[in-house]
Amino acid sequence: VINCKAAIAWGPKQPLTIEDIEVAPPKAHEVRVKIVATGICRSDDHVLSGAISDMKFPAILGHEGAGIVESVGEGVKNLKPGDKVIPLFVPQCGECRCCTNSRSNLCDKHDIGPYIGLLLDRTSRFTCKGKPVYNFLSTSTFTEYTVLDEICVAKIDDNAPLEKVCLIGCGFSTGYGSAVNTAKVEPGSSCAVFGLGGVGLSVLIGCKVAGAAKIIGVDTNPDKFAKAKELGATDCINPNDYKEPIHEVLAKMSDGGLDYTFECIGNTKVM
Repeated sequence: VINCKAAIAWGPKQPLTIEDIEVAPPKAHEVRVKIVATGICRSDDHVLSGAISDMKFPAILGHEGAGIVESVGEGVKNLKPGDKVIPLFVPQCGECRCCTNSRSNLCDKHDIGPYIGLLLDRTSRFTCKGKPVYNFLSTSTFTEYTVLDEICVAKIDDNAPLEKVCLIGCGFSTGYGSAVNTAKVEPGSSCAVFGLGGVGLSVLIGCKVAGAAKIIGVDTNPDKFAKAKELGATDCINPNDYKEPIHEVLAKMSDGGLDYTFECIGNTKVM
């Protein structure tokens, strides 16, 4: 058992608190990982705000991390102590109906609503103050050590900088994949990206890699424009600077309409 610190979520609309916890050894087909870096996603915030209502508490949130394998359980073949890894909130068992279908990657063994909050054997490796603590999205990265099912871990290059690649766990792949895999942006096309946070900036990169000719970043915070242009935006606009509706502004900028638009805020009015 490893004693370490973690940020515990005790319930909706309650602050995270740093607590001493116990992390049990990995069981069969599990790995224990020392978390080196973690990002914060809006989904973590949704749990804390109460917007995700079927969560179980107390829990260790976080699903955008990177770390180093500390130990492995029985039967783990492709991972060893010392490997650099990214936890996966979408598992990859490689065997279920979704994993073997080219049109889907939402493995049947996921824990995305309704949330069980436990590993695949329906138990937790975390305890705090003598009580079990639930997992979040099969990962739980707001802790110094976590235990994951081996299908929820991706081994990465030994030279990868963990403070950067942690973003691949959620934000980067969500945005980049939206442009390249879901929308399939085509060379010479025009795109607009609403919201220039981590996901939006990743969409910009995807659109640029796909060869889009015009990429318009849209955000009410102009402080984000410099980074957006550095990563591929050809133009950046603030809706507050215009009297007419922003879709009319965009139509004028794109010869009557855009080929692709991406909403990266989570705002249904923008959608």
